[in-house]
Amino acid sequence: MFDLIILVVSIGVVDSLNPSTVGPALYLATAESAQRRVAGYTLGVFGVYLLGGVLVALGPGQLLFAVLPRPSDSAKHVLELGLGAGALGLAAGLWFGRDRVQRTIRRGDQRSAGASVALGAGISAIELPTAFPYFAAIAAIVGSGAALPAQIGLLFLFNAAFVAPLLVILVIRSWAGRRAERMLLSWRGWFQRRGAVILAAIVLAAGVALIAIGAVGLATG
Repeated sequence: MFDLIILVVSIGVVDSLNPSTVGPALYLATAESAQRRVAGYTLGVFGVYLLGGVLVALGPGQLLFAVLPRPSDSAKHVLELGLGAGALGLAAGLWFGRDRVQRTIRRGDQRSAGASVALGAGISAIELPTAFPYFAAIAAIVGSGAALPAQIGLLFLFNAAFVAPLLVILVIRSWAGRRAERMLLSWRGWFQRRGAVILAAIVLAAGVALIAIGAVGLATG
């Protein structure tokens, strides 16, 4: 279980640098009523991602493992290798299409004038179907055979790691106030310029991690 916790939290930390979620938070942190808006936005992101993960894990995930025979450890490691290879392909697609992805990220920042909770929930709902690292974590959680309360707890841990940068932004804005505005604006500009590359790197890192875990598992199994 400890290894699974480390895996889930690690994927959550890597995925947390997603510019599609961090960028709007940086925008809200430099707007009026920044603390309230960033807090609401973070709640919206966390709530929708957690609910989506629970629905996938308890719905299709449990049904799949109830219908299919219990997979062997080797089969799980092969699945990890397959997911890792798919992530590498997706990372390549994001890299070669980075100009289009970058335009999408900028449009995400422009949407940030709406209600903060609804904004966070809306962005998460749009991003969730393509949240490849999250689905890899869900597959590992469901495939572990842990009890349902433990699986939900692991999903909670993933999402806590996922919103960690948003909480950091909230803390900086709350403690430093207007003094932090210049720094947050600088971060926002950096994400706007480099967001597509960061997103490709996130998916690449998740793919490499999954391939490494699967390969080590097969070699030592």
